[in-house]
Amino acid sequence: MNWNTKITELLDVKYPIIQGGLAYLAYSELAAAVSNAGGLGQITAMSLGTEEALRREIKLVRTKTTKPFGVNFAIGQYGQGYEKLIEVALEEKVPVISMTGGNPAPVFNILKGADVKKLVLVAAKRQAIKAEELGADAVMVVGQEGGGHLGRNDTGTMVLVPQVVDAVSIPVIASGGIGDGRGLMAALSLGAEGIEMGTRFIATKECVHAHDIYKDTLINGDENSTIVIKKSLGAPARALANKWTEKIIDIERNHGGYEELKDYISGVANKRYIYDGNINEGFAWAGQVVGLISDIPSVNEFITRTILEAEEIRNKWL
Repeated sequence: MNWNTKITELLDVKYPIIQGGLAYLAYSELAAAVSNAGGLGQITAMSLGTEEALRREIKLVRTKTTKPFGVNFAIGQYGQGYEKLIEVALEEKVPVISMTGGNPAPVFNILKGADVKKLVLVAAKRQAIKAEELGADAVMVVGQEGGGHLGRNDTGTMVLVPQVVDAVSIPVIASGGIGDGRGLMAALSLGAEGIEMGTRFIATKECVHAHDIYKDTLINGDENSTIVIKKSLGAPARALANKWTEKIIDIERNHGGYEELKDYISGVANKRYIYDGNINEGFAWAGQVVGLISDIPSVNEFITRTILEAEEIRNKWL
């Protein structure tokens, strides 16, 4: 099957599959494996923290793959400080930069005239239209099924993707609730040109920074194993449900503000779960796609399987 789409052409990849930014987890091992398997791997910039660390990680990716890869900037979750990191990505001639959260306009000002593909994660039609106006080469559209930070409206991927496809002229990438070849074909049928997956790539062998307990929880969970936190802060995000997120929800129900929540929703609390496997003293992002995860394959095995599943569906209806 010919897998050429506007996204494969734009990003110069074999398959229209993009690995999500995955704060504290998306580093050279995972990014290179995804790119080598035919997708677009990404490293996360903001949780690396320093210019030196980002430059080192970019160079590490290039020792492991000659394929295109991206650097993700979670601009809304870590405040300011991304400007110098973006300059590092440009100096290192990274082919793709993606932006999640926050207002991407300042980033586009920095990228003006740069020879780099620009992807923006959006959770609403108006955000997609704005991203196109700013100069995005493509938008990644995440529905409420997704893990991590989401839109403020409870719109699912199945409804949101075609709305955005109809509203913009640039390619659309579907995200949220996608974890296999069925999701890939569904996204394409909705008018998307590719897919982004985050949670599913955590449960792979090359996501080496994720604790085995985290991966096992993804395998043993189902579609009811996640909960949306931080709604009261106007920044809803989907995580695995546990005692820690129960505390967060309880504070929110009792009208607790950021000061009461900050220690519970911090990066430190996140890392206690995902790095140390301390499931009762931290939290871990995950989407409803946990209901589709049953193993921990290599990235190459997973992408190959996804493509074969999609081709079987395509051949069934030819």
